[in-house]
Amino acid sequence: MDFYLFHLINQFAGKNTCLDAMAIFFANYFQYFVVFFLILFLVVNYKKYLKIVLQALVAAILARFLIVEIIRYFQPRPRPFINNHIHLLIERVNQSSFPSGHAAFFFGLATVVYFYNKKAGILFFIFAFLISIFRVFTGVHWPLDILAGAIVGIFSGWLVIKLTKRFLKV
Repeated sequence: MDFYLFHLINQFAGKNTCLDAMAIFFANYFQYFVVFFLILFLVVNYKKYLKIVLQALVAAILARFLIVEIIRYFQPRPRPFINNHIHLLIERVNQSSFPSGHAAFFFGLATVVYFYNKKAGILFFIFAFLISIFRVFTGVHWPLDILAGAIVGIFSGWLVIKLTKRFLKV
């Protein structure tokens, strides 16, 4: 099923210059805009949003640099471009594919933002989805990598919110 869904999405890569450019933008560069949007909360109202921004960054970092790396250590999985004939649009990454660190990071951010602000949170979930799906489109992740990364990110966001409420009384 994972292989089938991957090819369903990746089959369009390399066929349209505009679509490829958009995919590369979302897979590689849009992440910087998302972090910038998060930091904009601080510009709007530093006191009100500092807690949210810090919790979102802690959740994202926890998801990406701790939980994902532990899973990758025990469950290594080659990327789609290894031993498969696929349309690869971005530079090869020499590390395990499962789970997606990008999905974990941005779904972690989105979960915390959603907890405090539903409308902004939905927007951040859309951003996380776009980054993630275009990582499949460009050929660097399997759909299951994205799903697992999203679960890790959402769990990480939930955990950070629960722990800060319990221990920091925030």
